[in-house]
Amino acid sequence: MFDIDRWQEIFETIRKNKLRTFLTGISVASGIFILVILLGFGQGMENGIRKEFEADATNRIWVWTRVTTKEYKGLNPGRRIELSNEDYANLNTLYKDDIEYKSDLFRIRGATINYKEESVSYGVNGISPNYQQIENQSMVLGRYINYADLKAKNKVIVISRKIQKELLKDIENPLNEYVQLSGINFKIIGIYSDAGGDREEDRVFIPITTAQNIFNGANKIANLGFTVKPEDNFDKALAVSNQFTDNVKRYLQESHIVAPDDTSAINVHNAINEAKRFYTLTSNIAAFFWFVGICTIIAGVVGVSNIMLIIVKERTKEIGIRKALGAKPWSIIGMILQESIFVTGVSGFAGLILSMALLEVVGPNIEVDYVLNPSVNFSMAITMVIVLIIAGALAGFIPAWKAAHIQPVKALSHE
Repeated sequence: MFDIDRWQEIFETIRKNKLRTFLTGISVASGIFILVILLGFGQGMENGIRKEFEADATNRIWVWTRVTTKEYKGLNPGRRIELSNEDYANLNTLYKDDIEYKSDLFRIRGATINYKEESVSYGVNGISPNYQQIENQSMVLGRYINYADLKAKNKVIVISRKIQKELLKDIENPLNEYVQLSGINFKIIGIYSDAGGDREEDRVFIPITTAQNIFNGANKIANLGFTVKPEDNFDKALAVSNQFTDNVKRYLQESHIVAPDDTSAINVHNAINEAKRFYTLTSNIAAFFWFVGICTIIAGVVGVSNIMLIIVKERTKEIGIRKALGAKPWSIIGMILQESIFVTGVSGFAGLILSMALLEVVGPNIEVDYVLNPSVNFSMAITMVIVLIIAGALAGFIPAWKAAHIQPVKALSHE
């Protein structure tokens, strides 16, 4: 039931002790403010890292080779290991049950891209159709390389939005236009975009069979790309991915006669391991932020408790008079708790509103690597304030309990 007299007493006490109440409120508000800001930046780091991994499939695996560094089975170090179509075909056959998407890649060195009088120099790669899924590319216009292109060794090309703007300029629909790669005509069949942004759009793609045939690639491959089939949970996906990685490396080492402990000749990069490290890092940082924020809030709540103890001591004689006139213990407890909850609640909401407003205004404009749009879920923020109010009630309970059980005679004689 709303008791206007009780509220008048609370406001009168606050009015008499403005500075003390203000400083107490500042300690509580700063606690919730710091916690929300820290959690917001923790979420921003998670958003930023997730954005980085959106550039490619999280479960992708890339294979590339270099030179051997160790003697093995009578073969000297310094041999350059080269992947081949046979390696790609054998791996697809051996581990077809584990593979979701697959693509080989052949790099064309020194090729220039020409359109009429315009000329640019970007990466030219021969690929298979699944490369689109591995690199998380989407089509803006037209289509991607398909298996019919591979079989027929078609002279077709897929370019990026960035290259379209720079090379074809004002042509809105460049499909079926022809560009030249080192003097050879290729028909544009599609425009792609990459989740990684412009830095991932510095490449054009043609069928790998065409690339090997025209640019003297024979059966050579520069890279192999795979993604493993999705699993029910992250830990299982990590285990399957690591097992597949080990199998691929072991097969290539055996087929190319490479020492098992030669870490340079056969290289396999598993993106899910990198993702795990980053997500573990963000989880640890978030836990640290929670710890710091909660400690700050506890400090504020302790401040409220100390202030309530002081208030009880100052009002001891008043409380004694109330008890002498028949005030029940729970009415005394309610009076102290109500003031504690009011100061904590108002301060908590002030800190919440200020921190949320700051994140809303500043967050979208932050341009820091691995931090993207720091924010806090509103329901979580409200939950934190409710917990803070409960903590404020607990902070006021001990002083209230002490006040409720004071002897009227002692209270009336208190100076």
